[in-house]
Amino acid sequence: MGTPSYVLLGTKRAEEEAFASTCHGAGRVMSRHAALKDLKGKDLTEELEEMGVKVKARDKGTLYEEAPDAYKDIDKVVDIVDRAGLSKKVVKLRPLGVIKG
Repeated sequence: MGTPSYVLLGTKRAEEEAFASTCHGAGRVMSRHAALKDLKGKDLTEELEEMGVKVKARDKGTLYEEAPDAYKDIDKVVDIVDRAGLSKKVVKLRPLGVIKG
């Protein structure tokens, strides 16, 4: 929610070695349950809005489950698949808004 996204271009190497696939996200470092439990005290709406991301959520629980802290560093993940030759970076996108319901 508060981290960038990337548009990636697949490579011939990915076709040959990885079933024409690459990462589709950073991957979690904590489960939804752990995120809900560990991050409950944070004001994620305020934190995200300070980063310039507008937030609309039906309930706070959904925000905690999907908090940026619950995920690996996307920049590192994308750098790895880029260096491995599985995909090439095209553009990095900054989030403007989040809707969770």
